[in-house]
Amino acid sequence: MVHVGIGYDVHALVEGRKLILGGVEIPHPKGLDGHSDADVLMHAICDAILGAMGEADIGHFFPNTDPRWKGARSRLFLNEAARLVEFREGKIINVDATLIAQAPKIFPYVHAMKINIAEALGLNIKLVGIKATTNERLGFLGREEGIAAMAVASVDLRQEG
Repeated sequence: MVHVGIGYDVHALVEGRKLILGGVEIPHPKGLDGHSDADVLMHAICDAILGAMGEADIGHFFPNTDPRWKGARSRLFLNEAARLVEFREGKIINVDATLIAQAPKIFPYVHAMKINIAEALGLNIKLVGIKATTNERLGFLGREEGIAAMAVASVDLRQEG
């Protein structure tokens, strides 16, 4: 039976951090603030997968109060989400995500992001969609104070019960 989940994440842009999106370091004067590498794209995808399984969110599995996750690469979170799907005898069908950022331009990095996400989830790259949009200079995203991502994932889980 196919289940669908959605995910959303947002982090503030701050001085002194690398900007990591989809596992790719992107040249930018600011990076995302967070306990891990703050990769909003991978976090949103992880939440979408967990949601499709009816599980709690990423913060439940990888709390920012746990020193083990300090500075962790978000790819680990995707690996774990994929492992949980496999444990439930399921299969990730596809993921699709949108980054919302006024800057920097994301398109030059999309292919590398798709490779990283596909590898982390054990998917064919054609099953990973990544798009980007601006917030038309509106709100905190439009003022370049942060970056957000939203994602959807479909997961085929064996019928239970």
